[in-house]
Amino acid sequence: MSPDGVLLSRAQFAVTIGYHILWPAYTIGVSGYVVILSTLWLATGRQVYRDLLRFWIHLFALGFAMGVVTGIVASYEIGTNWSVFAERTGDVIGPFFTYEVLLAFFLEAGFVGVMLFGIDRVGPRLHFVACLMVALGAVVSAFWILAANSWMQTPAGFTLADGKFQIASWRAAIFTPSFPYRFGHMVVAAYIAGTFVVLGVSGFYLWRRQHPEFVRTGMSIALWLALVLVPAQAWLGDAHGRNTLRYQPIKVAAMEGDWETRRGQPLVLFAWPDVAAERNDDAVEIPHLGSLILTHDWNGEVEGLKAAPPADRPPVPFVFFAFRLMVGVWVVLIAVTLTGSWLRWRGRLHDSRRFGLACACASPLPFVAILSGWTVTEVGRQPFVVYGHLRTADAMSPVATSAVAGSLALFVVVYNVLLLAFFFYAAKTVLRGPRIHEPAERPATVRPGVEAAPAGHLGR
Repeated sequence: MSPDGVLLSRAQFAVTIGYHILWPAYTIGVSGYVVILSTLWLATGRQVYRDLLRFWIHLFALGFAMGVVTGIVASYEIGTNWSVFAERTGDVIGPFFTYEVLLAFFLEAGFVGVMLFGIDRVGPRLHFVACLMVALGAVVSAFWILAANSWMQTPAGFTLADGKFQIASWRAAIFTPSFPYRFGHMVVAAYIAGTFVVLGVSGFYLWRRQHPEFVRTGMSIALWLALVLVPAQAWLGDAHGRNTLRYQPIKVAAMEGDWETRRGQPLVLFAWPDVAAERNDDAVEIPHLGSLILTHDWNGEVEGLKAAPPADRPPVPFVFFAFRLMVGVWVVLIAVTLTGSWLRWRGRLHDSRRFGLACACASPLPFVAILSGWTVTEVGRQPFVVYGHLRTADAMSPVATSAVAGSLALFVVVYNVLLLAFFFYAAKTVLRGPRIHEPAERPATVRPGVEAAPAGHLGR
């Protein structure tokens, strides 16, 4: 295939997988929040938890449907545009995808109907189990997909025979050196995304002075989650970065904008990477801080881009700026989280309309960070599709460039229509608001004649 065809096929896959990854992140995050609400309703019988549960199950359903629709396209695309990759890695990647369907998708599909439609038809215990199984299935799905991706990033447990990858050790192939860090980093990112969706909707209602008890309880739970998850993501990111430095040092060099290998590497806050001249223009740097962050040593050695031939380097500007966008989003999220915690401590959390508006505006940012992080991960691996073993240009199908261009344009149109449809129906649900205090039976765990524990301790 011509270089233009390779670029278009890569762009097509980037568009389809970029749209798709939003929805697993959304469903993992929101389903985790739904499980917490279901647990609290089962344990206390408080009506507000049931109201929250019903409302967020409806919004979860929209994201779940989008994930199913967009995921199917990506699996077919591997066969149509990346047949050499499928042929050479099928003995490794194929079983991972099969396990994802058997262990995760079937689990979700088996219980999602009860979760969506059973809140008034089955007992609270069974409904809790359904919510838990759907949330567990979403995480198990992420396990196998990230195991496949991690194998492509840091391949292990295989042998090569006639140009094909074959399994030598299932344990080594699944639990590759980067898998624990990648899995933890991505799942926490998904939970942060779901948490900030909740904060965004709650903040919108706070700004409009609507549904005060609903907002007080839902926002408080989400803010506690953010206070744990957002700082934890910084620790996971640091561990993931140090692992990447060990196994993919050129990717880290592109992330940091480091051209020379040296000790006491500075932290490049901002620059304009000049690939042709192999340097950074207009750089703003902090001496030694890059080595301290990456190696935890003030004078630690960090490999530069010039350690690899130009043909083996990723497109530096994409990786460099995407990494800074991801970190910048984290700074905003931690600022929102700490501001909310301070307002809670001062007893003003549910009185500040400006904080509610800030939450509403910040709610899309975790998804921006996820897309930026995946850009760093996937573009930073280039020019390899299986790092160090199979180049992306050698993994293509012999497809006409015009066919790729046409299908890319079609995908962009269709996926944008789907995205607008999601926003339309989600906005209708949010503007309609929750159905408050509907008649409902108290869960069986609350004994007759005994008052349930108040929700105020979560709202203060």
